[in-house]
Amino acid sequence: MPSFAVSATSYSSAPCALVYAALLDAESWPSWTSYYEVQWELPAGVERPARVDDLRTIRTPLGRVCCRERIVELVPGRRFSYEQAAGLFTSHRGSVDLARAPHGGTDITWSATYRHALPLLDTRRRRRLQALVHDLASYANSIVSRNS
Repeated sequence: MPSFAVSATSYSSAPCALVYAALLDAESWPSWTSYYEVQWELPAGVERPARVDDLRTIRTPLGRVCCRERIVELVPGRRFSYEQAAGLFTSHRGSVDLARAPHGGTDITWSATYRHALPLLDTRRRRRLQALVHDLASYANSIVSRNS
């Protein structure tokens, strides 16, 4: 069965560092995605920035765990990469790449690769990724607007 790769792009007027911070701020995700809750899985009482091999749990509006993701690469201000550690699509790996746009702000590319192409789901996967990258850019723009 062939794999399926998809990518989506967007632009934010926010600097790369701000967009990157939004990606790491799990508590903000429900305000700019359709996820109900995103939580880092850290030992009780531990508060620190995310790092490689940390896990996060993503829940749907019904409270169900839709997936657990493991952080596989963090390049501050440039890249946030993860892989699905548990859930329906454990073969899923994604990456958000940030680049300073020539005219200022940030060009955002969110890409994902699934081990197996599933024609009935691939169109939905593509639309979902485009929505995520657009919503991330809009959220970062709103932070810039609030702080102006």
